[in-house]
Amino acid sequence: MAKAKKYVYHFSKSKTDGNGTMKALLGGKGANLAEMSSIGVPVPAGFTITTE
Repeated sequence: MAKAKKYVYHFSKSKTDGNGTMKALLGGKGANLAEMSSIGVPVPAGFTITTE
């Protein structure tokens, strides 16, 4: 069975699914929020829905 395609990427202090290199998939704001969260910049937890 094929793996389900991921459409929602979460970011928080404890877990971040995306990063700054994923701008084509997450959009500029989503990728930057994920990157800031992963390096420890205080941003509210949230999620990004992909552009696909």
